[in-house]
Amino acid sequence: MSGAEVARPPVQPAPLCWAYLMRCRGGSLYAGWTNDLPHRAFAHKTGQGGAKYTKAFGAARLAYAELCAGQSDAMRREAALKKLSKAQKEALCAGWAREYTPRLGYAGPGDAAEIAQIYNWYVAYGTATFRFAPLAGQELADWFAAAQAVGPVITVRSRSGRLMAFACAHPWRGAWEAYQWDVETTVYTAPEFRAFGVAGPAYRLLLGALAEMGYWNAYAVLADPNPESERFHERLGFVCEGRNPRCGFKFGRWLGISTWRYVLHRGKKAPEPVAMLPAHRQAQLLQAAQNAIDEKTV
Repeated sequence: MSGAEVARPPVQPAPLCWAYLMRCRGGSLYAGWTNDLPHRAFAHKTGQGGAKYTKAFGAARLAYAELCAGQSDAMRREAALKKLSKAQKEALCAGWAREYTPRLGYAGPGDAAEIAQIYNWYVAYGTATFRFAPLAGQELADWFAAAQAVGPVITVRSRSGRLMAFACAHPWRGAWEAYQWDVETTVYTAPEFRAFGVAGPAYRLLLGALAEMGYWNAYAVLADPNPESERFHERLGFVCEGRNPRCGFKFGRWLGISTWRYVLHRGKKAPEPVAMLPAHRQAQLLQAAQNAIDEKTV
């Protein structure tokens, strides 16, 4: 791939258009449509550009989202949602929650191709990764094996089995021995699920497992600017430790990076060797994380 090719912005896919319902703090439901669901949901929840209704009643969370064929279809569906009774809206929300409540799991080699489909979308259309070429073939197999050698690869699926997100870790700064207690963590969400709140449960399970294995620091390297990812990492407890401007060039523009750290263990004592968790302990952590999700959605 030539320098001219990598510098050229890609032909972006058509924006995903949605009709949706936001749950307000008093229990009411607000219906709307958007072609940027993550941004619109954030605006509703913060009052920064959301609708007058959600500013007045306080939007708590996304309760229902329906992918539409385009803007006209989304606007028609929004109008239809507004005409539904409260009971009908609640039935939609309950069915949506059953399907899209995160279902956590540990990935095996058979999941690698699905994981690559999510990651390669960001290669082709995004700047969350500075990579230019899709991850495939033997390189994908090596990448997946390297992640599994560090810790578990976490998957998030819908009730019907669709892969919505994954989280994993890789060695921090290569294989230098003094860095063996540090990892670089990452999480990617399929573009159609970015507002569904599925990345956090995967990342929390991963961080918990890494801490028990004996790692001391988890680092996340984010493209800069990336305010959505920065807010996400801040909520999880990561702290920004530095920024490097103008260090990557992709799709016709310079980008920076920001480095974020999550402290897995504190203190100055000598660390114990890192060890993989036994299968029964991995199962316990997975079940505890799933129970926490299920209890929250009851």
